[in-house]
Amino acid sequence: MPKLSDVPPDSRVRIRDLGNSPLLQRRLMEMGLVPGTPVRVVRRAPLGDPIDLEVRGYHLSLRESEAGLIEVEAL
Repeated sequence: MPKLSDVPPDSRVRIRDLGNSPLLQRRLMEMGLVPGTPVRVVRRAPLGDPIDLEVRGYHLSLRESEAGLIEVEAL
């Protein structure tokens, strides 16, 4: 299953799974990242970390290590 950290900029995906860390799952869900949510990868910082996402009409930045735990599917 592809991970959010592998998605190139200006691509759209849908969240499938938030990984296996209950604390991280809760934090991500509080920010609006729940399974089934469409996400657009806007850009990456020059060294790849953080990743800028557009979720539900707002921008959100995630560390690459966090994005590597999130499974996605193409839209």
